[in-house]
Amino acid sequence: MTDTSIFDPRDLRCKRPFGAAASGTPVEFTLRPLRREGWSRAVLRARFEFWENEILTIPLRWSGLDGDRDLFSGALDTTGYLGLVWYSFQLERLDGKTLELPERQLTVYDGAAEVPAWFGEGVTYQIFPDRFRRTSIPDPTGMVGGRSVHTGWFEEPVWRPDERGEVRNRDFFGGSLAGVMEKLDYLQSLGVETLYFCPIFEGPENHRYGTGDYEKVDPMLGTNEDFSLLCAAARAKGMHVMLDGVFNHQGFVSKYFNGDGSYPGLGAHQSRESPYYPWYRFSHWPDRYESWWGIYSLPAVNEGEQSYVDYIVDSEDSIVRRWLEAGADGWRLDVADELPDEFVGKLHAAARAVKPDAVIIGEVWEDGSNKVAYGVRRKHLLGGYLDGLMNYPFRNALLSWLLSRNAGAFRETMETLRENYPPFAFYSAMNSLGTHDTVRILTLLGMGGDCGGESKEWRSSYRLTPEQRALGAARLRLASLVQYAFPGSPTTYYGDEAGMEGFEDPFNRRTFPWGGEDKDLTAWYTALGRARKELPPLRRGDIAYVKAEGAVLAFTRTWQGDSVLCAANAGDRPTNLTLEGTWVDLGGAVIAAPNHPGGPTVLRLPPMTGYLLRRL
Repeated sequence: MTDTSIFDPRDLRCKRPFGAAASGTPVEFTLRPLRREGWSRAVLRARFEFWENEILTIPLRWSGLDGDRDLFSGALDTTGYLGLVWYSFQLERLDGKTLELPERQLTVYDGAAEVPAWFGEGVTYQIFPDRFRRTSIPDPTGMVGGRSVHTGWFEEPVWRPDERGEVRNRDFFGGSLAGVMEKLDYLQSLGVETLYFCPIFEGPENHRYGTGDYEKVDPMLGTNEDFSLLCAAARAKGMHVMLDGVFNHQGFVSKYFNGDGSYPGLGAHQSRESPYYPWYRFSHWPDRYESWWGIYSLPAVNEGEQSYVDYIVDSEDSIVRRWLEAGADGWRLDVADELPDEFVGKLHAAARAVKPDAVIIGEVWEDGSNKVAYGVRRKHLLGGYLDGLMNYPFRNALLSWLLSRNAGAFRETMETLRENYPPFAFYSAMNSLGTHDTVRILTLLGMGGDCGGESKEWRSSYRLTPEQRALGAARLRLASLVQYAFPGSPTTYYGDEAGMEGFEDPFNRRTFPWGGEDKDLTAWYTALGRARKELPPLRRGDIAYVKAEGAVLAFTRTWQGDSVLCAANAGDRPTNLTLEGTWVDLGGAVIAAPNHPGGPTVLRLPPMTGYLLRRL
């Protein structure tokens, strides 16, 4: 039987440094087999994937004994390499018996790439602009897209198909930049340090992911000048602004494609002489073309076309540059794994040329260190591409803990990410519980699932019962506690802190319930935001797990000798957690202390309860 303690990549006795390695750093390996098993030789095999799978075979020399274990040690030189290394080991005995240890991933990244810390340290708030706050009912006359506007702020979004069988997303509520400006004090009270906006550029749909014109703010939201004023006002309150860059596709209704002639110039759909024609891939002009996931209203662009690259990235007045100069501090890239690495690298360089502390975050739903898209291993996290990713693995693992009481799976998933991600990426992750693409977190936790088996009609009208809402709120308090204590930026989807409900799009995109907020939840999020802002260990501290078993999840964050404990029990029974030292709540009251000098500290965790404690 294989002794699993022969090699543990998370044990510094076996591998240094922990996790990913900066290029040029020697990675030291030590195997620790039991001496009685008689292994006499050990070999490391390292496959350099980005060097056409070049394989190095490195003998590991016997380096001594540690108790009843032999030690076989050696180092891997990573100089000049960026990419994934797949490594494995073989042990051999004099009688010819061999033992193969499984292949593992080593991420080698550019250690010289600097990533600003501001994003990962603070709280991010995601705003769906049309639904957050309006100051007046806009008149859509003359705006692209044949829009309608709800006069009542609390009306339901349109979700039924029209006579053509389509849901066109042309109903608007009139949320605006002025509305966000009006609520900056509220956002500051939540501890928000980054405002992340879903697309704000002119577009025919309320979600604006089918961009019509990258050069202008949608007139229903305001003007380009309004955007700069908002950025300045946010900056004065200690906040950054991050924009959503949708550069993989555009709108059928856009000045570039101009499928319905809404714009005065010649679009690619109207003429092959259009300057935008090379941006698209037509199989039969003008009616058959590549589009995002086959959706005709979202024609895909060719990111390798130089005129497009110039327009978005390379030129002195490119889209990426001009909006940073207008006041933005970073970009979140929509469907980042569908953008070529070369395009992303150029975009990253252009952003940093304008603002050295600009941050680029990518939408990737899986482990982004080893992501393969369209048959290509992506370079997302090697340095100079993406500074961080949307952390959907965090959300999925957290739900597994809350709904299946599997804290061990949470730890395993997160420790795998911590191994695979360069430190800058792990600490710059966008940690969301919900987004515009997921079921509202309160509904999901209250129902225990997304109710995908029910009809859309049922999902459109269902509201949580008082019992379901109480359960969802209790689970959400635990989820957000972990979220705000974990490395990476805790990202709140607008209204989650106010108790908004809803299943999938568009029910997760209802209007913010001003005047009808869940005050208890809002107070909870306010306290979490204050803790995240004021406690250095939560902003930049190392993580160490105290317990991750069943319903109990507990870990510490430590920075310069100061430790904060996050401990939560998602179960229906009380449990005890054994600690060391004295722990106080954020008000200074002693919550757990040794029973006697030198004795253990026992923290009692009632059911569905969590604590954020500081060590004295």
